[in-house]
Amino acid sequence: MNVFGNIGTVSLAFVLTVLLFVGIPGGGKLKPLGWWTTLLVSMLAGSAYEAAGGLFRVVPDLVGSVIHFVNGFVKGLTLPGLATALLIFILYKKLTTKQLAVVSLVFFYVTAGAGGNWSYISDAIENARAGLQ
Repeated sequence: MNVFGNIGTVSLAFVLTVLLFVGIPGGGKLKPLGWWTTLLVSMLAGSAYEAAGGLFRVVPDLVGSVIHFVNGFVKGLTLPGLATALLIFILYKKLTTKQLAVVSLVFFYVTAGAGGNWSYISDAIENARAGLQ
């Protein structure tokens, strides 16, 4: 029995974004999302953005513009280097769950484009999407 049906990549990106938007402040029957849950949902959402494309290209395009801008100041900065720096920032900076959601969405989009070990999750989501078509 398939509870959610064929949710698809775009729907997955949308659903995870809604979960972050309403789950972080909470206030309903369920408790607000915790730090690690927010990180996990952001990881999946950022990776789904890369795979979904379309409207969800807004976040990756914005991140890409920022990366290009930063690369103007720090020549030779690569996506794996930026991903590692963002990971250090996430792990060592005290962030609220809202801040964590934004930073980790950027982080997981960057990791999706970084290749290698960094991109396993986005590759898996993309492969699942391609397999459903």
